[in-house]
Formats: sequence, structure tokens, C-alpha cells
Amino acid sequence: MHEGVTVGVSLKTYFGHQQALAWFDDVAKRVRTHEAVVDGSVRLFVCPAYLQIAGALAAFDGTPVLVGSQDVSTDPPGAFTGEVSASELAEVGVALAEIGHAERRRRHGETDATVAAKARLAMAEGLTPLLCVGESKRLDETSAAEVTVAQLEAGLDGVPDGSVVVAYEPVWAIGAPEPASPNHIGAVCAALRESLAAMRGRSGSAVIYGGSAGPGLMTELGDATDGLFLGRFAHEPANLVAVLDEAAELARDRSALRP
Repeated sequence: MHEGVTVGVSLKTYFGHQQALAWFDDVAKRVRTHEAVVDGSVRLFVCPAYLQIAGALAAFDGTPVLVGSQDVSTDPPGAFTGEVSASELAEVGVALAEIGHAERRRRHGETDATVAAKARLAMAEGLTPLLCVGESKRLDETSAAEVTVAQLEAGLDGVPDGSVVVAYEPVWAIGAPEPASPNHIGAVCAALRESLAAMRGRSGSAVIYGGSAGPGLMTELGDATDGLFLGRFAHEPANLVAVLDEAAELARDRSALRP
């Protein structure tokens, strides 16, 4: 698995264009002097809306921050009106492609086959698939693990070798007042890690948690995950830096335990 700690942010479409540019500039200034981000022990990625990607790439130029897209086409370049191809995203410098988010599955009818088609093209073009999985209803730990592992395996069907980032987001916890319990998160993430470890060609992958993730959760979860996927909480840059500080402490603790 990925040795560092990963923190991601999706802006969805909450920000207008100028608001997004201001956020990028603010965050970029803060992370340029954040030791753990600079030395790579904490990996930060940001997924803005499509029209904001160029501004994000410009603002984060010269930093280790990775820019991702919130979706990607199932098809190569061609007669696909309204789509954004993996090859063009890679060409402009995008590093990751978010695939299979619960909103896409629910609102656009995306299936596991759709997810796998997107992940195959993304990986083939050098983009790291950010594969979102999670049970739609509140289930016990064992049942939730079974559902999410099945989503993971189906979503990676036929995908070329390479590391992935798996975002575990139980649908019932997205936007909820509280995240899932640490025991629940730990059990499901352990199953996802085990599944990835059993796959050929997936070394260096990471399993992160999203779903009402906020301050203190990283510390509470400890080694149960490889990081967090943040939403509206991170709209305030100081909140994001607070989580990066927690991630840095966790990364230091992990490093101290290595032989």
C-alpha cells in the first residue's frame, strides 16, 4: 500500500470560477511551506470542476499538489458531444480521475461496467483512477465490506496494472452530521486493502475515507485508512491545513515504526 498519508478535496460545483481561483491561490500559499506536503510524506490532491482545472494547475504549479478531475469519459476522443477524454486531461497535466462517485451512480445511472470502462481508459492514459465505492444503506461491517469489495473488484475489471486511490464513502454518511464509526470504517477499509493486496499490479495503492470527514477523524482512525477525502469542510483553507497537520503527525508516527 501507499506508505504516506493521502488527503484529497473535491470541490464539486460549489464554487464559482473566481471563488475557486481565490481558493487555489490561498491553499497554494499555505502548502508551499507545509513541510509534510513538501517532503511528500503527505500527498494532497484537489478535484475542481472541469472549467477550473486550468486555474488549479497554474496555482499549484511548483508544488507537489496533484490536480484531479471529477469525472472522465468512457470513450476515447471522437464523436462524443459533451464528454471530456482521459487523453486530454492527461495532456494538460491532470493526475487523477474521480470515477464512480455515488452521485454519478445515482443521478446518471452509472453501473460497475461504466466505472470499469472509465478506469480502463484513465489508467491507459496515465491517470490514476480515484475509485469511489460505498454501500448505499447502513449495513453491518461484514455486509458493508462485501458490498464495497464487490464494487472495487468490478470497477477494476480489465484495468491495466498501476496503483489506484480507493475512496470509501458510505452513501448514507455523505453530508450526514457525523461520519461512520471508526470501527465500521476500519473494518471496511481493511477488507478493501486486503482485496487490493491480492490483486496483481496494484502495489502503491491507497484506501482513503470520505463521508462527513472532518477535524480529528484522521487521528481517531490512525492506521485504519491511508487518509481522508474531504468535502465542504475543506472550503475553508484553514480547516484543510488542520487536517494536513493531523496527516503529518500520523505520517511521522508511521515512519517512526518502520524498521
